[in-house]
Amino acid sequence: MVPSRNAIVMKGNPMKTLTRRGFLGASAAALALLHPAARAALNHQHSSSLEQASGGLLPLEAMPKGQPLALLPLLKNQSRRKGVFKACITAKPHQLTVAARKTTEFWLYNGQLPGPQIVVREGDEVEILFENQLPEPTTVHWHGLPVPPDQDGNPQDLVPPGGKRWYRFTLPEDCAGTYWYHPHPHGLTAMQVARGLAGTFVVLPKTPSKVDKLVEQHWLISDLRLDRHGQIPENTTVDWLNGREGHFVLINGQREPRIEVNNRSRIRIWNACAARYLRLHIPGVEWQLLGTDGGLIEEPHLLGKELLLAPGERVEVIAHCHSAQQAPLVSHYYDRDKMMVNEPHTAITLAQVHHSAGESFALPQKLRDFPKLPKTKTTKHVVFSEAPMDHHSMSDMPRSELENMFFVNGRVYHPERMDLVSYVGEWEHWQLVNNSHMDHPFHLHGTQFLVTHRERGGENTAEPVKAWRDTVNLRPQETVHILVQQTMPGIRMFHCHILEHEDLGMMANLHVIAKQTTAGVKSV
Repeated sequence: MVPSRNAIVMKGNPMKTLTRRGFLGASAAALALLHPAARAALNHQHSSSLEQASGGLLPLEAMPKGQPLALLPLLKNQSRRKGVFKACITAKPHQLTVAARKTTEFWLYNGQLPGPQIVVREGDEVEILFENQLPEPTTVHWHGLPVPPDQDGNPQDLVPPGGKRWYRFTLPEDCAGTYWYHPHPHGLTAMQVARGLAGTFVVLPKTPSKVDKLVEQHWLISDLRLDRHGQIPENTTVDWLNGREGHFVLINGQREPRIEVNNRSRIRIWNACAARYLRLHIPGVEWQLLGTDGGLIEEPHLLGKELLLAPGERVEVIAHCHSAQQAPLVSHYYDRDKMMVNEPHTAITLAQVHHSAGESFALPQKLRDFPKLPKTKTTKHVVFSEAPMDHHSMSDMPRSELENMFFVNGRVYHPERMDLVSYVGEWEHWQLVNNSHMDHPFHLHGTQFLVTHRERGGENTAEPVKAWRDTVNLRPQETVHILVQQTMPGIRMFHCHILEHEDLGMMANLHVIAKQTTAGVKSV
């Protein structure tokens, strides 16, 4: 970590150093050296035909497809007061039949897959009574929302099995956008999400704009793995190394639904997968970007024929088409250099889309005003890295060794250690560095940031759009520059949003304090 006046420097590093890692790539010889248990684990990461041949997973045909796209169920507001949203959410195991007429145990919010959608407006007071009826502790993290740190579901604020707590926060002005919620208990997040715990959260503007006249559609994209008994299996070593990818890729909980769109459809898309990158493409369609994680961008931006979403990212888009057609929505393969994996680079069909085209919507030239940001006085450095390792030792790694493989600024997560310090209201320049061989999506809690430019391979590329984000992908050996401000004191998390990497410790604490106040900052 590059020192700054905001860094708390701590001595000592209990990290266990492993031997230097060789890259496996597609080498059959390297695969042959693996322990038999590891070779079996690879079946979960290969193509669907290999998965079926292994007898380990349900075939894709076991889940019905082709139904009309379902609307996301809404969480009912129990309050009669204007400007107040009050509701209850319970996390609990539920039995559902989704494939092969077999009953699967999911962990769900209010028994729904996906969880209920929350829709509120800027300025609303939100009161959510959460009840944990799971067999292990959990939290509810309001991903991307500007809520107080003690209401954000940090791993320091666990709700025990059988426990309840109120989440209370007021949404500020100018926070309209596309958000979601999911668990955030350290070490348990990945499997809780894999079992079904996730829901969407939409904040509408207090004053509607011209764009709000468009008809909305919501696509929550997730993936699911079911073994041959129809159950959700635990993570393998390969899952922990690369992040879990389920072989069923779903939209609003459905396999390959039928979707109806036109040139006046405003589509909100969530990538709620733990580790799967989405390269979305519809033949004959050009994507036009209207918004990112934190709402509308400055000006409409044509993306072309492909839309890339890293895990945790959200967008608002129009899918432009010149004439009526029916075509598949596919996700092309994204090569993020997985470890211990040799898989075909094939596209996945997500849906069948009937595009009725029609007249395009006359978008305003400017969608949103962005403030002129002051010159920053502080620069922070966040470095994502991985431990060197020998692929021969990967086959039967215990969890204790896996937890010493993914780092932020050279360290694994400790809940009481404050890794960086920021001051309320101070704009900062962060340099996000991926010093590894694999893509890692960076996520920061409690605020949105502006990407200014990127550096990779000696090239410096300015960001083509002004957009508020809370998640951004870091490619191998890439540095992403952001401008960011925190507005509330407390502990904020920043981490890789490949959930398995987060659970293994690729996460850190940011202590946000009022200016000229340093009391209560801990280091270990």
